[in-house]
Amino acid sequence: MAIKTILVGLSGGTASKGALEFACRLAGQFGAHLEALHVGLDVEELMLSAGASGFAMPVDGRWIDEITANAAATAEKVKATFTEAAGRYGLSVSDAPEPGKSGAIWRAETGDAPVIVARRARFFDLVVLGRSDRVIDKPHSDAIEQTLLQSGRPVLIAPAEPPAVLGEIIAIGWNGSEQAVRAAASALPLLQKARQAFIIAIGEDEGDSAESIRFYLRMHGVEATVRNMLKMPAVGSGGQLLSAAREQGADLLVMGAYGHAPWREALFGGATREVVGMSLLPLLITH
Repeated sequence: MAIKTILVGLSGGTASKGALEFACRLAGQFGAHLEALHVGLDVEELMLSAGASGFAMPVDGRWIDEITANAAATAEKVKATFTEAAGRYGLSVSDAPEPGKSGAIWRAETGDAPVIVARRARFFDLVVLGRSDRVIDKPHSDAIEQTLLQSGRPVLIAPAEPPAVLGEIIAIGWNGSEQAVRAAASALPLLQKARQAFIIAIGEDEGDSAESIRFYLRMHGVEATVRNMLKMPAVGSGGQLLSAAREQGADLLVMGAYGHAPWREALFGGATREVVGMSLLPLLITH
């Protein structure tokens, strides 16, 4: 798989900086087409939703005009930031993409951001979403959850402050699951450019499958080192995985999103919840 199309979601908040930098950096590196998607507030939808929930909203025309103007100003500010960043990475911003050529395009919509981003993400090889420092203790955002569940695409979660490098040393969280296999396969374009790759297998039963994924990666030109670790009872699997990735000097952690019932825990349960909730390391996650 090659990375030829990248979608970056830009809200305009603190989470946007890291996502934008990573998306532009990767688009330049892979010669990919980059689309920036900003979803603004739909005032009419907001009022209808509030009315349905029994919450009275002000209907003064000046209030509506002010909200609408603020949303438009935010969109213009985000667009200007995107255009500047794209220029720094040699990406020409145009109104329409040219097939087979690297470039960038701006797209703005209004409505429910998690739903719109997830639907649009289906048509891209990679999705880059940001994570605000203000919600570091929250295990996930609605946009991340919806995109992983509904797009079927790998999602790169970028910290608010992007590190200087991305993808030189990559750690792969391994547990032998379907999700872990899919995550490793989705990361191949990045792994093939990495200086080092590590497969971190936690649990005494994962040795054979870790060697199998190592062989798979080797057949795709990726030499990876397997690190088998015994499960530490006093430490969560997610915390142990993060600690091991840091010990290897990784600047990117690849893992599958999985968990347990009920359904809301099926994506961000167990180790995935720990990693997304604790990590300032960039994460490439596939469901």
